[in-house]
Amino acid sequence: MELTSRQEKILAQIIEEYAETAAPVGSMTMAKLFGVSPATIRAEMARLETFGLIAQPHTSAGRVPTDAGYRYYVNHMNENGQADENREMYAIEKRVNSQSRADAAIRGAVDSLVELTGNLGLATIDGQLYLSGMSRLFMQPEFMDYRKVQAVAKLLDNLEPWLREAAPGEPLNIFIGHENPIGKNSEVSLIISKFVSPFSDNSYIGVLGPTRQNYFRVMSLVKYAGKMLEETL
Repeated sequence: MELTSRQEKILAQIIEEYAETAAPVGSMTMAKLFGVSPATIRAEMARLETFGLIAQPHTSAGRVPTDAGYRYYVNHMNENGQADENREMYAIEKRVNSQSRADAAIRGAVDSLVELTGNLGLATIDGQLYLSGMSRLFMQPEFMDYRKVQAVAKLLDNLEPWLREAAPGEPLNIFIGHENPIGKNSEVSLIISKFVSPFSDNSYIGVLGPTRQNYFRVMSLVKYAGKMLEETL
């Protein structure tokens, strides 16, 4: 599909606004931001909806991104620089370097990712799956619905054997919403980095959070954590 420059900007703004507020984004808000009429924004939103990139959860509501919208955003749009990125990366590095054992260093990196992203952090350590930040994940407004919590629990129960069997091979692997191999209806995104550790050539570190993510920031931090652990360990 081909989006115009304005459509790409509107999609990006809807995604970023929704990431901040967890509320559907309306045409009036967008019209003020883009300096055009609400009717123009509604027409562009209708086009994005036709492409399956956004959806209207209720008749009178604004729009929210779909899994396909997030995927387009991740694949086609350039990252905006994050002012605090270097500080956040240094926080991970400092936590890792303060540990003398490989397993403690990996746990430290996971705990840093939890603190920085507000997501659930995870890593494979010596054949086991280390999880941290479960309460943070379930504090997100998406998980007021117990059925979504059950879907996340199913995903977590099966994640370690799936990682061992599938062994995703990219340095950074991103599974958005229904793209997840298990727990497809959990409305979460799994962002993991593969790295070589003393325990395995296929070790993983990453986060699990709602599809409503600041993707480029989280992707950058996860990728850095994996790269740094591989270089340090």
